[in-house]
This record gives sequence, structure tokens and C-alpha cells, in this order.
Amino acid sequence: MSKKGKERFEVIEGESIDACLDRIKAAGYFPVRRTEEPIFAERIEKGKVQYVPVDRKIVFEAKLIE
Repeated sequence: MSKKGKERFEVIEGESIDACLDRIKAAGYFPVRRTEEPIFAERIEKGKVQYVPVDRKIVFEAKLIE
């Protein structure tokens, strides 16, 4: 079975970015793009709903090494 030409790899909680890059390389891919998405939590203060950033999700887009 052949691998996909593009794959997305998410940095798992507790994993360093270097460890994720090593995992990408071990899978036979190389990173081409890094994106970060904020994760928000809903908090109610003084009767108003506020969305506060609490974490971030890092995702690498990778291409297959030929």
C-alpha cells in the first residue's frame, strides 16, 4: 500500500516539537508548513461570557519524501 502525498501531524499533548519532527521524519515525510490554532475556554465574569485563550494546537503539514 502506498502512502499519501500529503499528511498532517499534530503535536500531541506532552510531546515536544522536536519529537514531533522526529516522528514525521520516521514516517517518511518532511514538514512544509506549521500552523497554530488557539484553544479557548468560556468563562463567565460579572454576568458576561468571555472567551479566554488557554492553550494552542500545533499542526504540521508534511509531504512524502520521494
